[in-house]
Amino acid sequence: MKETRDNLMSGSDSAGVVAIAQVDKELKAVRLIRRGGSLEVLWVNSVDAGKTDLRAFAVKSGLSLGFRAGASGEEEKASVVGFDATGVVFYSLTVPGVKEGEIAAIVRLQAEARLPLPVDQMELAWRGQHVGDGQVMVTVAAAKKGQLERFVEEVRAFRPAQILLDCEGIVKVWRALFSGDEELAVVISARQRNTRVCLARGGRLVNAVSLDTGIEDFSDSERVGAADRFAQDMRSVLELFGYTDPGAVRIFVLSDGGRILEQMVSSLGSAGLSASAALPQVEKLRGITEGDSEAIYEYRVPIGLALIALDGDVEELDVFGSFYKPRAEKAKKRWYYSLKITGVMAAAALILFLFVLYGVDAASYKRLSSLEANADFEQLMRRQALIKQVAQLRPDLLELLREINSIECKGIMLDRFSFKRGEPASIAGQADGDGHYKFEKMLQGVKDVSDVRMNSSKEAKGDKYKFTITFHYKGFTKKGTRS
Repeated sequence: MKETRDNLMSGSDSAGVVAIAQVDKELKAVRLIRRGGSLEVLWVNSVDAGKTDLRAFAVKSGLSLGFRAGASGEEEKASVVGFDATGVVFYSLTVPGVKEGEIAAIVRLQAEARLPLPVDQMELAWRGQHVGDGQVMVTVAAAKKGQLERFVEEVRAFRPAQILLDCEGIVKVWRALFSGDEELAVVISARQRNTRVCLARGGRLVNAVSLDTGIEDFSDSERVGAADRFAQDMRSVLELFGYTDPGAVRIFVLSDGGRILEQMVSSLGSAGLSASAALPQVEKLRGITEGDSEAIYEYRVPIGLALIALDGDVEELDVFGSFYKPRAEKAKKRWYYSLKITGVMAAAALILFLFVLYGVDAASYKRLSSLEANADFEQLMRRQALIKQVAQLRPDLLELLREINSIECKGIMLDRFSFKRGEPASIAGQADGDGHYKFEKMLQGVKDVSDVRMNSSKEAKGDKYKFTITFHYKGFTKKGTRS
């Protein structure tokens, strides 16, 4: 279905959102509004991506070039555009529920050990979900800076209000229009030549992978083994997501009820995976797509992106934050503001000034750099294996910090932790009374910590001490050793 913009702005009581995304070889756009509490599609538009570019398509879809202001003088929320996340790498981390700055430092430290390229060539974005027991599950998205910069140049002329990862739109539309009420689920969006696989928790994207098997593989009678290959790839993806039991998480294939998509669902079921088709709930969307499941499915990605903008979701994985700021952004209240700092040492702001200065294994990075971020699935799996090998040669500083955080010692306030390969690690802080001596003694009992030494001095007034403790961690802090 390809209806143009003839009915644009016909009697709406909301400016709504225009969302644009490329799906396969087509650029697709929708205009979505809320009217009387209901969602309504005013128009849809699509064009062969080989015959135009994003700038020209945006103009054709009714967007002006340059800055636009509404009647009130404020910038009009004109559009959102989706970025193809095929070249984005996702990681899931679990970290202690501490302060924003502390979590950011931990996340960057952990992500750096896993990145396929040196950190100065990558851009990171992250968000977290409080999962209880003082823990936070963090989703990290990493993309090559060059890719992001080139995309920004493509869209800068029509100044979209947001640039979003297209896989976030997939999870959003599944949740809103495809009966997506599962707390934990794998959502599949099949395209002609590849398939996007998204892991969702609580309606939020937490991981994503692209497979090189698509609809064409199931529709081409000359190709054999597509179903088996697809099922095997999905087993590998589930393992990559952390689920070795095939029945541990349900799989939903976004579908319009067509035969080929049903075959994809059937192939997963035959392989013992818990898979089912997710059909559009057509009654939830009014307008030109009313009652038309095929139209909703065809425009599922831009509809999902538009829903994110309409609902005001502020926790998107914004990998473009350093490159693109279309307007002055309002302050965002984030999830971590409400988290309590737990544990005696966490209350002492253990990582308030976290300086992590360890060396990078240049040879390992050179090997990883040869695998591009937009590699196919086979390359992705090889890259993950290499990343694990590199990680084994790196110190597990998060585990070390957790061990230190578990020390119960009153009157201690730590304000600096530093670590550099080949040099003793150090912790600096202050203590009430002689608490630092007790802390030094307990630190000696921490696993893999040795040669603990302390220097301290009493402040001129009161009974407070400043101290610095140095120690070795495994073999990482000793000269001439690798582990």
